[in-house]
Amino acid sequence: MPKMVISDVPDEEYEGKRVFVRVDFNVPIRDGVISEDYRIRRAIPTIDYLIDKGARIILASHLGRPKGIFIPDLSLKPVSYRLSELLGKPVKFIGKVIGNEVKLEIEELQNGEVMLLENLRFHKEETDNDPNFAKELASLADIYVNDAFGTSHRKHASTYGMAFYFNLRLAGFLLNRELKFLTRIRENPEHPFVVIVGGAKIKDKIHALKNLLEKADKVLIGGGVAYTFLKAKGVGVGDSLTEDEMIGWAEEALKNYGDKILLPVDHVVAESIEKRKTYMIVDEEIPAGFKGFDIGPKTVRKYTSEIKGMGSIFWNGPMGVFEIEEFSVGTTHIARAIALATWRGATTVVGGGETISAIRKAEVLDSEIVHISTGGGALLEFLGGEELPGISILNDKVA
Repeated sequence: MPKMVISDVPDEEYEGKRVFVRVDFNVPIRDGVISEDYRIRRAIPTIDYLIDKGARIILASHLGRPKGIFIPDLSLKPVSYRLSELLGKPVKFIGKVIGNEVKLEIEELQNGEVMLLENLRFHKEETDNDPNFAKELASLADIYVNDAFGTSHRKHASTYGMAFYFNLRLAGFLLNRELKFLTRIRENPEHPFVVIVGGAKIKDKIHALKNLLEKADKVLIGGGVAYTFLKAKGVGVGDSLTEDEMIGWAEEALKNYGDKILLPVDHVVAESIEKRKTYMIVDEEIPAGFKGFDIGPKTVRKYTSEIKGMGSIFWNGPMGVFEIEEFSVGTTHIARAIALATWRGATTVVGGGETISAIRKAEVLDSEIVHISTGGGALLEFLGGEELPGISILNDKVA
């Protein structure tokens, strides 16, 4: 069922109301500096809308995995500064999540003002979906909004437990956009439909892969995933990373969908990452003592010839260890081919934290991809047909 979006509610419902917005500000921060603010920027339309409607806005997010312990480096304080810059107005931050001090600060919020709570996961009760913690969070607001697709697969207090206490449980604009494009990819992609899968492991993607294999016209496989498939096919992969427990599944996939699965025909290899300066390109099989770290130039040409300006394209996972210059070429070419396909008219959807980083490294602009998903695990579970609790709990749209 489509979910109610914040714009489905009459404007007067927001005037002076406390609106709790679960956002996903889980961004990389080092020494107090945010190196990638994409997830923050994607939340701005929802926040701007609520500001314009005169709501008193309470934002909440997690950052990292502090496991219920206060860790200064995982404080959301740097995020409050960046958010203030993006909004062009102050964002209140008091370094706490619940308690009387928080409630007093919220009471003092004026219409259109914004507050950011501290890292939700400084409280173990958040990930435990503790009912008392959920009730305490719910007591801070009148309306609940989920704009954090990336955490919607978790039954946590802020994404699930607290929502039960609200009559209005709404999707933000980002969450709604995620559902729009990912539902299209999952259920009715425009053909030709090309799926590009990389990254380290099949296991993390298996449900999504099963579903997408049935619908795709071509599946281009790279990264560590490719070496498991090649090993299943009987091709020598040297000392490359493989998931031996997934070889049986890969064999079955090749048997049933071998006509649409494309595997690397050459590889960029080295003895190790440390000895990468002596890397070389090999055709077909990888010799013993070497590991594959990227797809080779023949594979790049083969794959990019399939990425055209028509139909739908979905990409999850880099083609190699793209963070290292010597092993970044394959991923960069794929990213730029997808950007070109966008300009030519294809519906391009990209997802996964590593994939977003790869786009940045390839100097591809956000505008050169139709939709960049902020989800990782949530993205894969959704594409695999799973019901995400943080979405199922929201109000259904009335026909």
